[in-house]
Amino acid sequence: MRPARVFGAAALTVVLTAATGAFQAPAPVEAPEYGPAKGTLLIVGGGNLTGSGINEKFIELAGGKNKNFVIVPTAGGNRNSDGSLIVYKEEDVIAPWVKLGLTHVRMLHTADPKQADTEEFAKVLRDANAVWFNGGRQWNIVDSYANTLTYRELHKVLDRGGVIGGSSAGATIQGDYLVRGDTAGANVMMTAEPNHQKAFEFLRKVAIDQHINTRNRWDDLIPVIKKYPNLLGIGLSEATAIIVTGDRFEVMGAWKVAVHDNTRLYEPWEKPYFVLSTGDVYNMKTRRVEKLGIGARGRGGDPAGGS
Repeated sequence: MRPARVFGAAALTVVLTAATGAFQAPAPVEAPEYGPAKGTLLIVGGGNLTGSGINEKFIELAGGKNKNFVIVPTAGGNRNSDGSLIVYKEEDVIAPWVKLGLTHVRMLHTADPKQADTEEFAKVLRDANAVWFNGGRQWNIVDSYANTLTYRELHKVLDRGGVIGGSSAGATIQGDYLVRGDTAGANVMMTAEPNHQKAFEFLRKVAIDQHINTRNRWDDLIPVIKKYPNLLGIGLSEATAIIVTGDRFEVMGAWKVAVHDNTRLYEPWEKPYFVLSTGDVYNMKTRRVEKLGIGARGRGGDPAGGS
């Protein structure tokens, strides 16, 4: 007489599944911790972008020149020194993008958050494939759009798989903590003004600085990350960008990106950040460099490079 066979729980599950034809659904995909689940971010360190390929990359990420684009000039200022409203002409704001061949491009601007909270104002974002924030002072963007319908529609652009880009102030507004948000001047890294401490969280758990090469801002995020150790600091050089998809970003452009990662061990003589260059890919969740671009090896301070 043959002895009875004894199955473990895992083996029994396999047998039952095969016998019954039951389908076991795959494990759900974990939502990104930092970047958007569907859309893409293009975050630029300021400066002249002519010849960098960054504007062209923004158009490509949106799906081409015939998609629907919205340009936001609000960081340039809401009011003049005498209190009068700054007037933006749509044809002037969109002109550089029309020159690049865009066929459906609109301006979005108001200095009044009550207007930004209306359906009539925010509806231009309903079919937008891409939104671009111009440079200036990032607190102007907060004053106009924070906690409004427009703010919520901006996030829905990403939820639909669209792209949000921006340069200088248009980069910092995309993060979580708003550096240089003080109305007294851009040299104040951490404002005491409670309404200017929060950015728009397209990229969560991150503080973003810009112009780090031309304005010698390499070290400026150090005290921010020291005070808020839960944040990842990203400092962008001019004509340099990161392309964010999920928890990863890839560097493109002319110069360097400084990553302030306080989970990494640094030597006593090192600055508490390392630099990435074009083609490098960084995983913000695992805090690892996943790929090095051409010519990237051997850079001092790079966790995957040489001495």
